[in-house]
Amino acid sequence: MNTALLGGIIFIVVFGGIILLHEFGHFIVAKLMHIKVEEFGIGFPPRILKLFTWLGTDFTLNWIPLGGFNKLAGENDPDMPDGLAASSPWRRIPVLLAGAAMNLLTAVVVYTFFFMQVGIPDVHKVEVGTVSPGSPAATAGLKTGDIVLSAAGQPVNSPDKLISITYSNLGKQIPLVIQRGTQDLTVDVTPRANPPAGQGPMGVGIGTPYRPATSWFETVPTSFSAVGNDINTLLSLPGRIIAGTVPAQDAQLAGPRSIWNLFQQSVSRDVTSREQPGSGGRSTIPTNYTLLVIISLTLTVGVVNLLPIPALDGWHIFMSLVELVIHKRIPAKYQAAINGIGFIVLVTLLGFFYIKDFINPVAINLP
Repeated sequence: MNTALLGGIIFIVVFGGIILLHEFGHFIVAKLMHIKVEEFGIGFPPRILKLFTWLGTDFTLNWIPLGGFNKLAGENDPDMPDGLAASSPWRRIPVLLAGAAMNLLTAVVVYTFFFMQVGIPDVHKVEVGTVSPGSPAATAGLKTGDIVLSAAGQPVNSPDKLISITYSNLGKQIPLVIQRGTQDLTVDVTPRANPPAGQGPMGVGIGTPYRPATSWFETVPTSFSAVGNDINTLLSLPGRIIAGTVPAQDAQLAGPRSIWNLFQQSVSRDVTSREQPGSGGRSTIPTNYTLLVIISLTLTVGVVNLLPIPALDGWHIFMSLVELVIHKRIPAKYQAAINGIGFIVLVTLLGFFYIKDFINPVAINLP
């Protein structure tokens, strides 16, 4: 199959699947909390047909194949029995949390597949993955596969630690102690204050070394830990940009077209790595970029939905928490007004963002 077509199919299936799983999380917990769900739609209207009715909920198939939706009874009507708004905050909050929780759980599951393919990461070591030609790292003699033990006299036990040391010593020569095979070597590197676009101060891509996984069960704790680290990285990103430890150009938001392009690139690389032999007729190491893109996308959807922004799940959770504190229901008309204004603002901003992304998508180049 043509990789461009395959990439497009995977993009639609993944994007739709992430939204559908998010809504399914709301559905399951709403049922457990005895909150009525009038309709669970696969895809978005207009409706094609009603598939069946289960536990009082109509399951429908709709024409737009980009996810799905729940129609919860009484979302904004506190007078409707068994409705969402009429339920106590203790019943509402789990329902609202369930969508994001399903996205995060999906990320854990996909990570288990990833770690079964590539192995378990040794999170206390930092490995040089790529070295850019002509960079300070290349000049110093760093090679792919080197393990960085220390930098500027400080032990290095995580990629973030090495990044922090690097940005604290821009323009200064610092010693790196590296492990290459069975040897420990010391090299001197001067991180650049103004590196070329697409490169960091040293000109290296860093990560963690991997060891083979002995079983699927061994990957589960590592997968949960990886999701936790990704959430921390995502939430700390604005602060790191302000602090200057991450260049603003490396933290641009990717819209639908940018993500589409990234899927095309990822699928193409993954397929090529499994079909073509490497140099000298040797097979190349299969890449798994598509799995990493899926993880990144579902994590982002889950975390962003929990932010206290009007019209998102996080805002409804915040309002429910306020209700618990003040022991008083916030009038529905005020909540509806805030949600309505927030929704208009959100859609307007997304519209501008999507137009900008379509005209000038983010250039993401896989290593």
